[in-house]
Amino acid sequence: MQFLKTLLIVLIAGLAVAFAINNWTTVPVALWGGLIADVNLPLLMAVCFLIGLVPMWLTWLTTRWRLRNRLATTERTVADLRQVTATPAPPPTPAADLSNTGTDPA
Repeated sequence: MQFLKTLLIVLIAGLAVAFAINNWTTVPVALWGGLIADVNLPLLMAVCFLIGLVPMWLTWLTTRWRLRNRLATTERTVADLRQVTATPAPPPTPAADLSNTGTDPA
């Protein structure tokens, strides 16, 4: 399975390199204040891809971290509840039988 994963990554990297080589042209990018920057097209596409990827990746990481913390808290609570054992009720004490003592309880 690891071989297939590595093969897929190598194929995708090869396609990205082939795309970059075939589209290596400069593209004018209009910036603020009338500035124009000449940027290579593959670099521009990689930057745009990362601008879209990084915020969603950070959101995914924080959500995963928060859910792991909630799960750990829940597991600790369950472990604590399993440790609590109910103490058995004390056995009932027999009532004193006053009829054999010969004394009048009243």
